[in-house]
Amino acid sequence: MLEILDLHKAYGRHEVLRGVSLALRPGSIHGLVGANGAGKTTLINCLYGLESGYTGTVRAPGPVRDITGLLPYEPYFYPRLTGREYVAFCLQARGRVVPDLRPWNQLLELPLDQYATDYSAGMKKKLALLALLVQDFAFLILDEPFNGLDLEANLLLKEMLKRLRDRGTGILLTSHILGTLTEIADEATVLVGGRVQRHYPAAEFGTLEADLLAALHGEKLSQLNALL
Repeated sequence: MLEILDLHKAYGRHEVLRGVSLALRPGSIHGLVGANGAGKTTLINCLYGLESGYTGTVRAPGPVRDITGLLPYEPYFYPRLTGREYVAFCLQARGRVVPDLRPWNQLLELPLDQYATDYSAGMKKKLALLALLVQDFAFLILDEPFNGLDLEANLLLKEMLKRLRDRGTGILLTSHILGTLTEIADEATVLVGGRVQRHYPAAEFGTLEADLLAALHGEKLSQLNALL
């Protein structure tokens, strides 16, 4: 299990995370929900070791980067690297053998011999996912994995994530698309202003959208009631 306990992170006087705790269990999909600026990406970066200077505890059954794959919100691709070379670079950096990519690419349908920087936004997201999927991580952290994907790729990714969960992978994902998240997640944590507002098991997802709307737009809802 990956576990975060009482995590605090500040940039100067601005406190971004204020005592956040959550647990990512093997064989589960945990949604992380919040508006822009709520602290989701900062939390992910602290968990993965990309941020320092935080207080609190991160617990894992081994070195986090060895057992966990990260999909950042905006994957970076070096210029003049093909998609195939990008995947090889990701695996060789970890000392891993590059497998035959053809079985996975029959699903993702990427032009692996073209430069990755020439890909569309959706293709770049799929290429970054490919580099994770071929490595068989125990945990995956996915920051907005559905962003930029078309309908076909969205549906396929949802099925992939459910099958990964069923084989024991623990998945932490953020998404602004609440409908997609609640379709596949087993639980969700809502961040508001750097704090955990509430933790929801799947059985309580029916109130998630209304609760989030009230938390983020309480004053605007009163104005809306006066207008409509």
